[in-house]
Amino acid sequence: MDNALTIPLTFPFSAIVGQQQLQTALLLCAVDPGMGGVLIRGDKGTAKSTAARALAAILPPIIRVAGCAFNCTGPNAHCSVCTGESGVPSPVPFITLPLGATEDRVLGSLDIASALQGGKRVFQPGLLAASHRGILYIDEVNLLADHLVDVLLDVAAMGVNSVQREGLSITHPARITLVGTMNLEEGDLRPQLLDRFALMVEVTAPRDKAVRSEVVRRRIAYEADPAAFTQRWAPQQDALRAQLARAQALLAQVELDDAMLDLISHLCCEFEVASLRADIVMHKAARAIAALDGRLRVTPDDVRTAATLVLPHRRRRKPFEQPGLDQDKLDELMRDAAPPPPPQGEAQPDDEPEGSEPEEQLFGTGAAAPAATLTVASSSASGMTGRRSSAANAARGHVVRAVPNAQPTSLAIQATLRSAALREPGQLNVSRDDLHQQVRSGKSANLIFFVVDASGSMAAQRRMEAVKGSVLALLTDAYQRRDEVAVIAFRGPKAQLQLAPTRSVERAEQGLRELPTGGRTPLSHALQLTLETLATRAKDALPPLLVLLTDGKANVALAEGGDPWRETLELAARLAERAVPTLVIDTETGYLKLGRAKLLAQALGAQCLTLEQLTSENLVLTIRAQLSKAST
Repeated sequence: MDNALTIPLTFPFSAIVGQQQLQTALLLCAVDPGMGGVLIRGDKGTAKSTAARALAAILPPIIRVAGCAFNCTGPNAHCSVCTGESGVPSPVPFITLPLGATEDRVLGSLDIASALQGGKRVFQPGLLAASHRGILYIDEVNLLADHLVDVLLDVAAMGVNSVQREGLSITHPARITLVGTMNLEEGDLRPQLLDRFALMVEVTAPRDKAVRSEVVRRRIAYEADPAAFTQRWAPQQDALRAQLARAQALLAQVELDDAMLDLISHLCCEFEVASLRADIVMHKAARAIAALDGRLRVTPDDVRTAATLVLPHRRRRKPFEQPGLDQDKLDELMRDAAPPPPPQGEAQPDDEPEGSEPEEQLFGTGAAAPAATLTVASSSASGMTGRRSSAANAARGHVVRAVPNAQPTSLAIQATLRSAALREPGQLNVSRDDLHQQVRSGKSANLIFFVVDASGSMAAQRRMEAVKGSVLALLTDAYQRRDEVAVIAFRGPKAQLQLAPTRSVERAEQGLRELPTGGRTPLSHALQLTLETLATRAKDALPPLLVLLTDGKANVALAEGGDPWRETLELAARLAERAVPTLVIDTETGYLKLGRAKLLAQALGAQCLTLEQLTSENLVLTIRAQLSKAST
């Protein structure tokens, strides 16, 4: 019988070009899965998912009982398959978690078929069981329900999954390597969840034309003949697989002395990292780096490399502050902590394990990646909760649980069937007492639509600077609540959508800072563009809030020969009919005021704030009051 191990073809890990830091982070999590996983942030098309899938192909094969849902190596009390059978070499599991996965699908639940046949409470393993001793991959992890992300990170750190539900009490091993990817344009993870990821890498497309052309060359060659391309890279893959196996075996012997531990804590303090998890993870990462390099002792270079992966997403920073780690500061701290050089001629300790020989490494882990590749974002900020605003029992959102309800508005089918199956074993008669209601966790976030007058009248007396300062305070509040933001600017002959609706409030902040001023005031154009943009929004999109910043001095008509002010009032009435909550910020100053912005606010049915009333606190409170009023 042929027991040869068959590994599905994937793009070879060792053939990936220009993403050394990403490769290093993935390898470290493979050496020590207990670290807690790696988060990969970056634009589309930067090899995030390719690298994650390629990692599974170079991991040493596991011994697994055929057909086992828990990936057991031998008998398991919770597994009906593993009754003493010996395992066989199998590829490392690579499980993809769908964004729409329910908690039952992830954690496991009651097996309805077993309940129907004999009334037995049998555990049906979920994705966590399937990914035990393998990789659990989550694409766009920032779009996954927060409670699921929390559970996954808990399991990744603890290595076990405990299920207490529907009369079941099960604990099974779930030693997983968690890999999450995300695009910042879709919004960030809240800081509490960012901290739970052991390592984070910010990936960008290569800027070097030679590197980019090599990426394309290898990808085209792989697509033309995957088998031949994979075979060509087989020696490098085998060497890397052997290196990983040695590192995993060596890890327990790697020592990190008190001097290196003091250095780790010193770096965490200097970079104002509050979470002690950073110290613990950096300790594990530094040991894994040494093991991957075939050494028994951690060096300062190992600690430095670990710092570039562990600290950036945990560093305290204000909203919209540029992300990343200050490389000059890190270098200075490392120099200050370096011990004096030993006298010449003094023997140095041999860090190599006994009987080993130096080998050529496929890519070095002792040196940190260049500063240009370390623009790793962080969202931790002093005094910020970073929470998502969620609404319990929302009409839409992720299903978080099911509760008994004789008159459900949203039927939880699985929970209802399980209740009926357990009540009358062997048959399925659903009664009203079996009905369950779905409980969803929705988002109470909003789309904040900034419509900004950038005409010449706004540029006068530096009023735009005052307006921008106050709006940045509102963006800070939106950042914390995970609101979407959009920006329409109007100046000269027309209005334009500066920023389409996005959860990346950092992009909105950048757009407002760089907004030019000057020209005429096409106010009616801006209101028409606002109506058109709102009309294209899906029915289940976030509820909008309009923030209009203008002095109301419209002087550009939509139609030739038209009246700009009349057009503005007509469009304002149409917006009022849509019942869109609106706040008008009157930017008119001087002794002689026309009061056009106040009249516009009346036509919109909106509140109006003047520049004198415009403080950061007042603006935020007014916005939230408007939203609260609209929701009722």
